[in-house]
Amino acid sequence: MQEHEESITKHEQLLQHIEKLKIGSKISVRKLARQMGVSEGTAYRAVKEAENMGIVVTRERIGTVRIEKRPRGISDQLTFADVAEIVEGKVLGGGSGLDKTLVKYAIGAMKMDAMMRYVEAGSLLIVGNREDAHSLALEHGAAVLITGGFGTSVEVKTLADERGLPIISSRHDTFTVASMINRALFDRMIKKKIMLVEDIIAGKPKPGVLKASSTAADFYEVAEKTGYLRLAVVDEWNRVIGIVGRKEIEELQEDQPIEKVLIRRPITATLQTSLASAAQTMMWEGIDFLPIVDRNRKLIGTVTRREVLQAMRDAQQEPQAGNVETFDHLIWNGFAEERDEDGGIVYHGFITPQMATDLGNISEGILISVMIQAAVRTARLLSGHDYVIDNISTYFLRPVQIEDAIVIRPIVLESSRRTYKLEIEIIYENMPVSKSVLTLQSIDHG
Repeated sequence: MQEHEESITKHEQLLQHIEKLKIGSKISVRKLARQMGVSEGTAYRAVKEAENMGIVVTRERIGTVRIEKRPRGISDQLTFADVAEIVEGKVLGGGSGLDKTLVKYAIGAMKMDAMMRYVEAGSLLIVGNREDAHSLALEHGAAVLITGGFGTSVEVKTLADERGLPIISSRHDTFTVASMINRALFDRMIKKKIMLVEDIIAGKPKPGVLKASSTAADFYEVAEKTGYLRLAVVDEWNRVIGIVGRKEIEELQEDQPIEKVLIRRPITATLQTSLASAAQTMMWEGIDFLPIVDRNRKLIGTVTRREVLQAMRDAQQEPQAGNVETFDHLIWNGFAEERDEDGGIVYHGFITPQMATDLGNISEGILISVMIQAAVRTARLLSGHDYVIDNISTYFLRPVQIEDAIVIRPIVLESSRRTYKLEIEIIYENMPVSKSVLTLQSIDHG
């Protein structure tokens, strides 16, 4: 196959230059523009792109620095830089230690001797304007978060710089900053459980690609090497312009170019697309191949439906650390699965206060969520596959109150290899409260 030398833009040249810089190197937009012979605006855009890629970071009092990109999901812990951003803090000293990981935090609302029992290397002391506590924490290897917007002495700032331990000031009170940090940790644990396309692209070899001028023979050659029945087609700047598969190629002679049969403007995904969204997109669009692109539509990799579904199944089989719950989990926590006298699936539970609106009535949105979850869980129990909702029609028949005991009864109306149609009824004291008819689509079948 004829090789095409890819011409790259100034923007790409700048990104490549930044990637080759030594870890820890400081980056100046003005200096970068002068070195590469571009405008400062072009250099600035490249630096921001590198920041989005996670290979540079801008820190207060330090500037922009080249860093090593951390693999996504390697840790659910926060860095002190993350903490400073979360609490809307100002770094007073010790900026060189912002990339260190927060091990735990302690609230300094006690006497000094008692406080120091909870302070250790890698921890964070949350305290007010107590300079003696600031100094002692730094000497024990802990960073300091000063609440109430207070500052600290020059001596403490100097000690923070010497030890490479951040001292951060936040305008919020102690309870608020602790809540903000806890929420960030909770959110990060949830995000860690959600697999992204990036998680399966990372370990894959560079994808085989074609140009519009490639021939059918080129397709067969690349397809044999990669094992893919579909391939991405890119232009001279590596931007995806189409895809082509064996079915389209069969119309061509081996020496004919693929340009006439390629499928233009294909559906694509990014590294930050969740695997569930990728699977759902492929199911809805009836496709089994997704090119993965960056923000400039340049090809990064490719995934197939089989790869996505296998990664999702593997993730479900892994033991989960901690009890991380989304809103869906919290809503469903009060329900238990049972079997009726005929062996049918039913769910029993209570209407909790959290399901109410400000007016005291039960949220219709919560009831719909409960019915959707009942439908998806029922279809999964009966078929072993995962489903997403395609459409729903809902009727609210009578009100229910807080602490009412309800029964959710699913009835399968139709089922096939790809779809489930169910009627979901919520019952209170043998009277229907609300009813839905839902159609679910399996993400396991194309």
